[in-house]
Amino acid sequence: MINKIFIFLVAYGFVFAQTKDIPKIVQISEREIARTMQELKSNQNPPYFLEHYITETKSYRIASSFGATESKNIDSNRMLDIQIRVGDYKFDNTHLIRGNPLNFSSSFGRIELPYNDDESLIAKTMWFATDKAYKNAIERYEKALTNTKVKVQEDDTSADFTQPNPVFAIYPKQLYTVDLDKWEPILNKLSSKFNSHKWILNSSVSLFGNSKVKTIVSSEGTKLYTSESYFYIFVTADTKADDGMTLPLYHSFFAFNPDSLPNTQTIEKSIDEMIDLLDKLRTAPYADVFTGPALLSGRASGVFFHEIFGHRVEGHREKDPSSSQTFKKSVGTKILPEYMSIIFDPTKRELNNTQLAGYYQYDDEGTKASKVDVVKDGVFSNFLMSRTPIEGFDNSNGHGRKAPGYSPVTRQSNLIVESSKIQTFDNLKEELRKIAKEQGKEYGLYFVEVSGGFTFTNRHIPNAFNVTPLVVYKVYADGRPDELVRGVDLIGTPLTTFANIVGVGNDMGVFNGICGAESGGVPVSACSPSILVSRIEVQKKLKSQAKPPVLPAP
Repeated sequence: MINKIFIFLVAYGFVFAQTKDIPKIVQISEREIARTMQELKSNQNPPYFLEHYITETKSYRIASSFGATESKNIDSNRMLDIQIRVGDYKFDNTHLIRGNPLNFSSSFGRIELPYNDDESLIAKTMWFATDKAYKNAIERYEKALTNTKVKVQEDDTSADFTQPNPVFAIYPKQLYTVDLDKWEPILNKLSSKFNSHKWILNSSVSLFGNSKVKTIVSSEGTKLYTSESYFYIFVTADTKADDGMTLPLYHSFFAFNPDSLPNTQTIEKSIDEMIDLLDKLRTAPYADVFTGPALLSGRASGVFFHEIFGHRVEGHREKDPSSSQTFKKSVGTKILPEYMSIIFDPTKRELNNTQLAGYYQYDDEGTKASKVDVVKDGVFSNFLMSRTPIEGFDNSNGHGRKAPGYSPVTRQSNLIVESSKIQTFDNLKEELRKIAKEQGKEYGLYFVEVSGGFTFTNRHIPNAFNVTPLVVYKVYADGRPDELVRGVDLIGTPLTTFANIVGVGNDMGVFNGICGAESGGVPVSACSPSILVSRIEVQKKLKSQAKPPVLPAP
């Protein structure tokens, strides 16, 4: 029988064994869901779907500044998120209520569970939270029905939820333990490297990690029990220029377990480079407003594509009439040079010996992760999909994601830009100079590091993006040495920017981070080679009017 299969994870593969030892929390959840569905089936609006999403999490945080521990914390919790749906797969309480600025489903409940597997206590906690979520679901379902009667015909008439494809996967429980007492002197020693540089105003070296067991049990038959972990070391520092501009830099290191984080020497080297660069930035000239050619490093272009492209291919946005729906009519249309492709692959654990934060085996709706070719040879071909279908795309491809405490929506995973036509970095840089000359520009810009950015996908405001560079150089057309500059934001609109891509490098940069959106913060990676763009636009960055400190540092 399928419910007797226990799946063990070994390296990157699976070993199957027969056992009856289904985790107790899965059994309790399954019984309570069955009881709830049976008891409520005779109600006027019975639920057709009920899911328990349970996370048992151990979180570790320790931060050091200028050689002293700032904070040190270990937190453990076991939380239950409940999703309950009233109506049917075609139309339910999660249906978009048009004209509502707060379009989230109130059928979602969250409550803390006890750590021990006391069935009576857990079942009672589940019952109370489910009752509240069910009442909210009925209320929102009625509002959704009324909304359809007073609004015009919807453009997208696809269902609210895809038909089930139940998953059964039970993995061994794996929660990593971090010895913060061991890490504390290491971080203090690292952060003390900033002490002798009095012009550095703030600095921090911190370790942040989450190790969790994720349980998903649904009325459709899904039973998933798996572990997920991610750990970061963040190094941050900032200074001020004489004109008041705050100049931050940061570097991050990612690993799936704490033992795989980099050694002390690697982090020390990063700190030394950061100090040297901050010293140069505080005396670097303030860049001017500029329109012209630009070269983006792999890490910078990875963030660039994440912001201006990735959020616009998250399928659920195509269903919202207030969304820009940039690529809704683009399937089968060329949007990038024919030598470029973009994939999202959550099944890829590492790239070029770098671990990828967007890796997972099952998404947060219990759907098996899969690689998605979104752009193939320059042609747009697919959206990222959760279990919320859109016209022409009826099934999830494993990108329904969320942080605990939120409802899942379509989110990015590992974004990877590929190219069949590549050049060396030196050739791209020479081409940058050539294009600058042709445009009558004194220089082009080279974006080395960015800190992130944001993008607007709503029709109510201009559909633009803003990427925040940290390290930018002028590359002079006449061959003069590159010049470090500061104080610009990279801005623009997506389709115009895509049309201006003229070259791709033979390198590959990886940016690991946490992406925040309406379903909370989720780990992602953005991987790209260097990209040459014939025309971009930068604006001056907002800066503080406060002078540097009057008194010297103690």
